[in-house]
Amino acid sequence: MKHYKNIIIGAMSLMVSLSSALSAQAAGPLFGTNVKTGIEVLKAHKFKELEGKKIGLVTNPSGVDNNLVSTVDILNDAKNVKLMALYGPEHGVRGNVYAGGKVENTLDEKTGIPVYSLYGKTRKPTEEMLRSIDALVYDIQDNGCRSYTFISTLGMIMEAAAEFDKEVIVLDRPNPLGGEKVEGSLVEDGFISFVSQFKIPYMYGLTVGELALLLNGERMLKDGKQCKLTVVKMEGWRRSMTYQDTKLPWILPSPQQPQAISALFYPTTGILGELGYVSIGVGYTLPFQIACAPWIDAIKFSDKLNSYGMEGIRFRPLHIKPFFSVFSGEDIQGIQIFITNYKKAVLTEINFYIMQAIAELYPDRAVFDKANTNRHRMFDLVCGSDYIRKTFTQTNKVSSIQNFWRKDAETFKELSKKYYLY
Repeated sequence: MKHYKNIIIGAMSLMVSLSSALSAQAAGPLFGTNVKTGIEVLKAHKFKELEGKKIGLVTNPSGVDNNLVSTVDILNDAKNVKLMALYGPEHGVRGNVYAGGKVENTLDEKTGIPVYSLYGKTRKPTEEMLRSIDALVYDIQDNGCRSYTFISTLGMIMEAAAEFDKEVIVLDRPNPLGGEKVEGSLVEDGFISFVSQFKIPYMYGLTVGELALLLNGERMLKDGKQCKLTVVKMEGWRRSMTYQDTKLPWILPSPQQPQAISALFYPTTGILGELGYVSIGVGYTLPFQIACAPWIDAIKFSDKLNSYGMEGIRFRPLHIKPFFSVFSGEDIQGIQIFITNYKKAVLTEINFYIMQAIAELYPDRAVFDKANTNRHRMFDLVCGSDYIRKTFTQTNKVSSIQNFWRKDAETFKELSKKYYLY
């Protein structure tokens, strides 16, 4: 009997040891990475940047720490933080609103904290929405392209903060495209919109913290105003890193960015996708990674695109049947895009080469001759100018718009350097 008793005691001791080990493991990050995002650094600082301030948080499901805990819950549970309000951008604070859907003023189900909509009738916080707070904390994963509306929301909260004497605290996160690629021309007067809110290139090569510093420092906010701005820097991030290099968990910031690799492909077809003329994979398993239509021959199309010799890019034939969106339920053909050398690839120009290939193979289906004219304005807003559309309508050649598209990148890159944090 004593023998069995010793076995039981030993087993219990082993269970306690295992439990302690698991608890210790749980206390550390679930994802092994040398990169600490702004929320991780804020935690390490014991939230000192927020002490003594009534806080409003602008976030969505991508605002998490390395244990996948929401920034909402982290700040709400922190003893020395007074979280007073939440602000929902496109898709909402908890990500429960579909793309383009109206975000409502409500109460957060988990915390009971008021949630104010920043994607609906109101996109810039009003004085009433900010009355209960001293500072706005921003924690959202960006995708590195100006047409992604979260950076427009960032600019809007900075404008409101300047107007109503509030502080903005940005918890920095990686640019998933890295900090070295800058592509696209600046937005022109007359084309400022929520998908091109500021005069920056399409791919701007900055983290959200660096972008906030640039918007403030270069007086790009409304009426040239500046807000009180603090950026909680990351640790361990380098400009050469894409998101995959960070080893951080990817939480989709919007429904059609399900994986970190989705961010790499967004600039390759996202501009063309505004026309709804071909399927770019939204509605299939490869969002932004394809270009397909019922009238395309997959082999001829891939051969044509490969013949252009784009550095770092390769195409393969593809046959699919989308589940929803453009050409839903139809058998269609086209190409899948592969990035073979990220450093050499010019991602945004793939949109225009696809348009050129369509015009050369199918002259009666040239994009701007056939695409819904009601979508032309959105294409122009995303491009930041109507020059691309008007010129391409005449030529259907990338060479005719390439100098225009590339003209501002190097100048902006030089300007940006004084705002680099890494």
